[in-house]
Amino acid sequence: MEDLHGAVAWLSGLVNVERMPNRRRARFSLAPIHALLSRLGNPERGLRVLHLAGSKGKGSTALLAEALLGKLGWRSGVFTSPHLLYWNERFRIGGAAVSDATLARALDKLRPHVEALRGTAQAPSFFDAATAAALLLFAEARVDAAILEVGLGGRLDSTNAVQPRVTAISSIELEHTETLGDTLAAIAGEKAGIAKPGAPLLLGPLPPEARRAAAARAAEVGAPLVVWGRDFHAQLLQEGAFHSRFHYTDGAPGAAFEAELELAVAGRKQVQNAALALACVRRFAHFADDALRSAARAAFAEVRLPGRIELLRRAPLVLADSAHTEASARALAETLARIPRRHAHLVLAVSTGKDLQCICEILAPHADCATATRAEPRRGLPPETIAAALRRAAPAAAIRIAPDPEAALQSARAALHPNDLLYATGSIYLAGLARKILRTEA
Repeated sequence: MEDLHGAVAWLSGLVNVERMPNRRRARFSLAPIHALLSRLGNPERGLRVLHLAGSKGKGSTALLAEALLGKLGWRSGVFTSPHLLYWNERFRIGGAAVSDATLARALDKLRPHVEALRGTAQAPSFFDAATAAALLLFAEARVDAAILEVGLGGRLDSTNAVQPRVTAISSIELEHTETLGDTLAAIAGEKAGIAKPGAPLLLGPLPPEARRAAAARAAEVGAPLVVWGRDFHAQLLQEGAFHSRFHYTDGAPGAAFEAELELAVAGRKQVQNAALALACVRRFAHFADDALRSAARAAFAEVRLPGRIELLRRAPLVLADSAHTEASARALAETLARIPRRHAHLVLAVSTGKDLQCICEILAPHADCATATRAEPRRGLPPETIAAALRRAAPAAAIRIAPDPEAALQSARAALHPNDLLYATGSIYLAGLARKILRTEA
């Protein structure tokens, strides 16, 4: 393969379990990823791994942990999915996405081993290959820490082939029920499958039944349990539209680590993610309290989370967010409610399998006008379907249909006045397009 385009075309040709129409019991073991890593010389064995699962927030937690470790002088490799716009975004080293040439070389090294396993019971999937590429890149770069975001679930996710130092679950929602189970407890049990003997398992603010299921798994494998509200906590002190201030506490009374911190991103959910990232890093290695406190202040005050209630422009005000669940839509709506009222335009794209009406009912009331579009040709709902849901949720709003997402964004931007607000959301891919088309220095 001569370039990244060819490498990605080959990778995309592998079986993608996450995009299969019927994913129920789509895979039964981690044998394919283990076989592939064995052929590569097990690059994961030399890595110090932080492994993150959760329904929402795990990607943000990964980037917050990366920023924090960076301020502590550690060079991290970060593997997240999916990407907003460019493939390289999934693979970060030292705080930046890897270059086209670097990723192409890694996939080129991977290809003969994947092809050798094709047609066998250990044939790697698309995500097996992507995970192996990340681990290979991180091993070759000799990173100080490897931060891995689970792709789907946890127990049978390709990233679960590692032996981590610390694991965490950021949140639990009813999602991917066709694969993970139809109760919060079942989903938590699958996600807690990343727990390993001796490695602390940190739990974010989970529903009680999910927390109990995760705790049971931790006890079963001998993973020390660290729980939000019991062992660490963040108290919100001030919440602005695009920043938050909070007090973080970690540890037993009288011997607690405490810090008052500013977070340069919006939403109380991100405060919870920042607290979880800090709790994970505190257990990942032995850092002096003063150094950790100073690093957290510096990292959180300047961190940027692409596609997470991201401020793209200030005048007019333009936001991009990848909200596609009820919880993430509510987090965005909380931020919108804190912005002084102005003429607001929503550009919305939603994929099949998502709760379209719920998302519309949460977000559309904040819009004076809205454009329905289709960001993903194969998985996106028809714009006409989205428009009908918008009309039901906000009868007074002006609704238009623009099948081409780039045209939808450009048209919405052209209609803005200096004091207007535009928010593009509902789809990870639409958020990526918004970053490409609408972004200026905020």
